[in-house]
Amino acid sequence: MINVLFAAGAKRWPDYAEALPEAFAKAGLNVDLARDHAPETVDYIVTSPNGDVQDYRPYTACKLVQNIWAGVENITDNPTLTQPLARMVDPGLTQGMVEWVTGHALRHHLGMDLHIHGQDGVWRDFVPPLAWDRPVTVLGLGALGAACAKTLAGLGFPVRGWARSAKDIDGVETFAGPGELSQSLDKAQIVILLLPLTDATRHIMNTERLALLAPDAVILNPGRGSLIDNDALLAALDDHLGHATLDVFDTEPLPPEHPFWAHPKVTVTPHIASETRPRTAATVIAENIRRGETGAPFRHLVDRSSGY
Repeated sequence: MINVLFAAGAKRWPDYAEALPEAFAKAGLNVDLARDHAPETVDYIVTSPNGDVQDYRPYTACKLVQNIWAGVENITDNPTLTQPLARMVDPGLTQGMVEWVTGHALRHHLGMDLHIHGQDGVWRDFVPPLAWDRPVTVLGLGALGAACAKTLAGLGFPVRGWARSAKDIDGVETFAGPGELSQSLDKAQIVILLLPLTDATRHIMNTERLALLAPDAVILNPGRGSLIDNDALLAALDDHLGHATLDVFDTEPLPPEHPFWAHPKVTVTPHIASETRPRTAATVIAENIRRGETGAPFRHLVDRSSGY
């Protein structure tokens, strides 16, 4: 019997209590899934950054801590977490992000807001450029960023992508390392932020880099709130940027008094760009546990030195 502790919170338990046993059965695993195993008996922990377990020291037999989120910055700095940590990479998470990014990129590209909010009897003669005349830059080329970049390139946008290390993605012009960041952003009209949050990426979009973008450029941030310097963004929106559609924030829920709510060039969405779906996530969790039980290497392990 394999003891799996579900520590991702009571709110998520009903959905995962249904999805995980089905995935375990399909993987041929004999699992006792519970929220209250004695720590010394736990083989695997399924958790989230704000989950039930914050002190991992009693879990001496635990082989893996599996996060159900893609982001791990709120877990990696936990000094009690010495067990291997895996982040969530699953098809449902990727597809959800592709849909959000593509939808909002096309919304801004086509000028949909002008017509949706302009039903006032004024005939607005606006014709957008074709996609191939709208440069797009994607910062972050992991599983989510690469999928979004390839989708937008497939729609005809000239797509540039930037990552910490070199990547090779069909149809995407790629840049790597600090020395090529400015080049990737130069005169971009749509910028999509899908970087992990680390010391190196915090406020990566600051006054200097926002100034590199084309006049009326649009920023989409479904990655992490702290990738953007908020004060710099507000100043750039009042100066030369066209719009910012933001899904993630330093404080969530975003406080009602925050200036983003009232700014005419900001759209707030409530951290919905890509929610982890229990049905697809359960398959990923079951596969990693199967690997642990058969001696195969775990998938999507976090590199503590890089922070993701």
